[in-house]
Amino acid sequence: MATSSDTSDRNVKSRRPAESAFKQQRLPAWQPILTAGTVLPTFFVIGIAFIPVGIGLLYFSDEVKEQVINYTDCKKYNDVTKEHENITCAEYIKQNFMEPCQCREHFNLGEDFQKDVYFYYGLSNYYQNHRRYVKSRDDSQLLGRLSLTPSSDCEPFAYADENGKSKPVAPCGAIANSLFNDTLTVFSEDLSRNVPVYRTGIAWNSDKEIKFRNPPGDLKTAFANFTKPSNWRVNVWELDNNTENNGFQNEDLIVWMRTAALPTFRKLYRRVNHDNEDGFRIGLMRGNYTLIVDYNYPVRDFDGTKSFVISTTSLLGGKNPFLGVAYVVVGTLCLLLGIVLLVIHVKCSKSTTEMINVNPRTPYS
Repeated sequence: MATSSDTSDRNVKSRRPAESAFKQQRLPAWQPILTAGTVLPTFFVIGIAFIPVGIGLLYFSDEVKEQVINYTDCKKYNDVTKEHENITCAEYIKQNFMEPCQCREHFNLGEDFQKDVYFYYGLSNYYQNHRRYVKSRDDSQLLGRLSLTPSSDCEPFAYADENGKSKPVAPCGAIANSLFNDTLTVFSEDLSRNVPVYRTGIAWNSDKEIKFRNPPGDLKTAFANFTKPSNWRVNVWELDNNTENNGFQNEDLIVWMRTAALPTFRKLYRRVNHDNEDGFRIGLMRGNYTLIVDYNYPVRDFDGTKSFVISTTSLLGGKNPFLGVAYVVVGTLCLLLGIVLLVIHVKCSKSTTEMINVNPRTPYS
């Protein structure tokens, strides 16, 4: 007859891991031993490698020319009197929503901007990375698969009233509804003509070819049962006269739909046309210019600002000195730490002979 002690022994054995090298933790292991001979070379190698890379990044960043024009509070321009009025366009559109307001900002380019030259618009204090904002879109709809029942993620921008009748919105969602819609034109006062630009080639190819598609057939007919977002001034099929840059495949829309990670950001707006254009073939020359703004986009409600950026590029893209500074700082710190630790090692460490001749301490009996 089994006793209670026998039962207890069996339970203990059943909880014991199997007799294997893995379960009994007898697998071979390697543990690095940090010594001066391994740590010091690492610091010096990182320092020697990072500093030249950082200097190179700073060099390419400094090669980029850039001019920023803040036009948040530009004053309303009167086409009749050809002068500015006392009211700003920001105040005017707040009182007269959906009415046009034009303003002009004069600026001077102090140096030549060699091609290729790009125009950007910049916004500040604008949190496109908000979780609910990022989700507020219907990717199936943007692929041209129109449905009279948009995705619930688009709420409360899924339906809008048109002539007293509720219709589904296309494109729906908060991102599309807040599309940047200022029109920015640069006028060369020295050449008395607008700077020619391309409206295409500003969006990622992967976005235009994969994520955005127009429904088949005529766009106006395809969107007949849909209405535009409430903050838009034109319908989705009226975004551009170019049929290849219209509807869901309009590149201004595609650029805006790629949300920014930080509250202060800039997005590519136009590419300057350097092809067969007198005066702009080699770039944007120094001189006097005027920024003509059809001011539509409100930013004062969230204490934001708007800016227009003229920039060139380098082999590494636009102007961004942060990465170069980071590499130089990290490399310098590693070199300094390496030197300090080397001095401490030379002055305070024991020689190999001293280590060999150390007598073991006699244990207490």
